Amino acid sequence: MASPPGGSLRTATPSPGGPPAAQSSPGGPSGTGTPAHPRAASGWRSRLHRLDRQASPYAYVAPFFLLFAAFGVFPLIYTAWVSLHDWNLLSSDNPFIGLDNYKALFADGYFWNAAFNTLSIGVLSAVPQLLLALVLAHLLNRPLRAQTLFRITLLLPNVTSVVAVVVIFSQLFGRDFGLINMVLDWLGFGRINWQAGVATSHVAIAVMIMWRWTGYNALIYLAAMQAVPREIYEAATLDGASSLKQLWGITLPMIRPTVIFTVIVTTIGSMQIIAEPLLFGAQVSNGAAATGGTDRQFQTLALYLYEKGFRSFEFGYASAAAWMMFLLVVVVVAFNYLVVRRMRGGLDV
Repeated sequence: MASPPGGSLRTATPSPGGPPAAQSSPGGPSGTGTPAHPRAASGWRSRLHRLDRQASPYAYVAPFFLLFAAFGVFPLIYTAWVSLHDWNLLSSDNPFIGLDNYKALFADGYFWNAAFNTLSIGVLSAVPQLLLALVLAHLLNRPLRAQTLFRITLLLPNVTSVVAVVVIFSQLFGRDFGLINMVLDWLGFGRINWQAGVATSHVAIAVMIMWRWTGYNALIYLAAMQAVPREIYEAATLDGASSLKQLWGITLPMIRPTVIFTVIVTTIGSMQIIAEPLLFGAQVSNGAAATGGTDRQFQTLALYLYEKGFRSFEFGYASAAAWMMFLLVVVVVAFNYLVVRRMRGGLDV
C-alpha cells in the first residue's frame, strides 16, 4: 500500500499470526524527536537562569556581610550595652547605671588629653606621609632604571615588624646615645629628650608611623597613576608644563578617588594608634607603657582604652571610651572627606 504524497506515516505489513505493527510519529511519547512540551521546558530554564543571575551576586558577597555582622556589628552593639553598666571583671555584680560612664568620661581630663594626643600625632603623621607618598609615586611613575627594585624597596618598611621599628627608632631618638641627638649636638643645637616632652614625643612617634606607611601609600598612588593616559602628559610637556605643574594639574584630578580613599584609611589608622606609643613608652619604663609616658604626654585614645579595660578592668568605662573614640573617628573622617572632596581640580596646563 503506497503512502500518500508528502505523508510521514508508514504502515508496516503485519507478520503472520502477530499483532499489527505500531505506528509512530516524531515527537510522540516513544519517538526520538523534540519533547512533548518544549515551551514549558524552555520557560523553566529561563526562570532558573534569571534566578541565578539575580541571586548569585548576593550569594557571593554574603560571607563578608555575615563575618562583618559577627565581628563588627555585634561587638559594636554589645560594647554599647556594656557601656551602660558598671562592668568590672573583678566583680560578679554588673549593675545598670545608664549614662554615668559617659558623664564621668566627659569630666575626665586624661580622656581629653588622650584625644588631643591622638589628633596631634595623627596630623603630624598623616599629612606629611600622604604628601611624601604622592611625590614618591610621581617620581616612580617616570621612566627609571630598576623600577621594580625601587617599588619593592618602598614596601619593605610596611612588612617590617612594628616592634623592630619602634625599638630601632627609640634608639635613634635616645637622649644620651641616640644618633639623632649626636647629629643635633654636632650641628650645635643641643640634645633633646624626645620622650619627655609633648611635642617632641609626638614628632618621634609620627616619624615611626611615616616610615612604615609612606611607601605603602606611594604604591597605591603609583597604581592609580599607571591608569592615567600617557598622551595627556606628553601633550602637557609639549605645552611647556613642568613636572610639578603636571602633578598638580593632571595627576591629582585624575586620581582624586584614590586620594580620598587613602585620606580616609590613613585617618582611621591615625585615630587608632596603639603599638607605637605603647612600645615607645616601654622604652622609658615598663610602668609608662600603658600611660603613654610618665606624664601621659603621648597617651592616645587606644592606649587610654587599654589602660582602663585591661589594667583597671573597668570594662563599662572602657566601653564608653571606645564608643566615644568611634564617634570621634567618624567625625574626623567625615571632615577630611569633605575637605578632600572640595579640593581644587588643579591648575590649567
